[in-house]
Amino acid sequence: MNIEQELISSIHKAFTDLYQHTADLQELKLQPTRKEFEGTYTFVTFPYARISKKGPEQTGQELGAYLQQNSALVSGFNVVKGFLNLEIADAAWLQLFAAIAGEDSWGQLAANGKKVVVEYSSPNTNKPLHLGHLRNNFLGYSVSQILKAAGYEVSMVNLVNDRGIHICKSMLAYQKWGGGETPESSGIKGDHLVGKYYVEFDKHYRRQIEELVAQGVEKEEAKIKAPLLQEAQEMLRQWEAGDPQVVSLWKTMNSWVYSGFEQTYQKIGVAFDKFYHESDTYLLGKDIVEEGLEKGIFFKKDNGSVWIDLSSDGLDEKLVLRSDGTSVYITQDMGTADLKYKDFGMDKSIVVVGNEQDYHFKVLFLILEKLGRPYAPGNYHLSYGMVDLPSGKMKSREGTVVDADDLVQEMEETAENYTRELGKVEGMDPDEAKRLFTMLALGALKYYLLRVDPKKRMMFDPQESIDFQGNTGPFIQYTHARISSLLRRAEEMGINYKAVEISKQKSVHPTEREVIFQLSQYTDKVRLAGEEYAPSIIAQYAYDLAKEFNRFYTEVSVFNADDEQLRDFRIALSAAVARTIRHSTSLLGIEVPERM
Repeated sequence: MNIEQELISSIHKAFTDLYQHTADLQELKLQPTRKEFEGTYTFVTFPYARISKKGPEQTGQELGAYLQQNSALVSGFNVVKGFLNLEIADAAWLQLFAAIAGEDSWGQLAANGKKVVVEYSSPNTNKPLHLGHLRNNFLGYSVSQILKAAGYEVSMVNLVNDRGIHICKSMLAYQKWGGGETPESSGIKGDHLVGKYYVEFDKHYRRQIEELVAQGVEKEEAKIKAPLLQEAQEMLRQWEAGDPQVVSLWKTMNSWVYSGFEQTYQKIGVAFDKFYHESDTYLLGKDIVEEGLEKGIFFKKDNGSVWIDLSSDGLDEKLVLRSDGTSVYITQDMGTADLKYKDFGMDKSIVVVGNEQDYHFKVLFLILEKLGRPYAPGNYHLSYGMVDLPSGKMKSREGTVVDADDLVQEMEETAENYTRELGKVEGMDPDEAKRLFTMLALGALKYYLLRVDPKKRMMFDPQESIDFQGNTGPFIQYTHARISSLLRRAEEMGINYKAVEISKQKSVHPTEREVIFQLSQYTDKVRLAGEEYAPSIIAQYAYDLAKEFNRFYTEVSVFNADDEQLRDFRIALSAAVARTIRHSTSLLGIEVPERM
């Protein structure tokens, strides 16, 4: 049952009967009634005064009277200027709730036969994951889960940036100053150990630049001429030539990093169906460059470098292969795009990458279009802004970048302190309490990062994110725990609320109506979030549902209801809310506790 669609059909019929006009069904829109007025749905009559040949207010009165008389859905109405506010009959709300409660796969849309590949995370193997990576990982994972719920066949992939000058910087620094240490000998997690040498390279590199500048070399020239950079570039050339020693060191250090990444991925609850490595895809990209030259899409300059001229598309010339034959990022991205299509034959390909790469992906997608790739129309760059932290809130190994592992650990400590202060772990054994702290920490972190439109740069406030009041993950998690407690009590009392006959319910309290209305919106929210690749829509929905449930829980009594029928109905309504909270938060990658 869809109250909104049925109302629109009734309004469509009203135009025919009252004004002999066949309205366009697609144009007839309802919106939620503002809280200060009675009603659930509002129909704006201003645009239809020309059809009724009457003022907006009179048009609203006529339409409202018609609907109240001819539609079983409408129990009353009021008109405020050109806004027709419609009140829905209790019987309709109960019928709607019966349909929701009886739907086992509530929130799961039918399969649409379309395939989507979501590429996210894309870390570099020269340093650990950081705060920006967390936003990327949470976005990619959440969008994947939302698209699955919206009926798509989804594959989650991770393109690892495992080659290039930045990797060689870590390798060179380790070669010079590593002294043979390993993650095992140092007790340092693999990705952090390799990151340590990336920082070490930068420290010595900066010193060399300063020395050259002191000798009278211009700063920009000094950056290029610094011996360390020259050595790193030579190491990259040796790697591309397959030098056994360089390749062996590369494999060893990358293996340390992969082990570290896997620990972090498991901790934050993200996963992948397939990993791609740029060390494989850059060669495929070189083949595409040859194809582009043959087709006249690319051109070669005198120095041997290969370019594409996109000035007629409002862009500029873009390098696709260096003069020495080494790849640039766009070379390997072309190779990866082809490989993904070969592996998955997807209808849509979503790449989750920060907004500093907006131009890069605009160019890449345009090149793939010009090359006539069949998957080109389905390419989409899910761009996101940076995440800032209030100064002094979090530690950082490098002074400027906050490591993901550090942040998660400190969030767990914050969750533990806050939860113990509120007395929400009384009676829990240490292991259960520890699981709860992790669940709350990640729930706070994920929700805070996902509730904001991805394109916006944002400030992450750890203290605010963990609050049990307000628009936070822990507030929603606590609401679920509260309902779970209520359901356990019902089971202990032997109440079979699942068998309640909803049709026997005679009336609906205003707060019950609001909860049913929120529940009824869920499928549409999943569809919209899938269309817009927007976890923020699901985050806001989960919060609104939790808020409405808490209002209901405060204003009416569940176990001391007037009769058993009403009691069982309210327990069933609570169970439907818990189920929908569980499903909606799972789309955000958030677990909810059974007790707190």
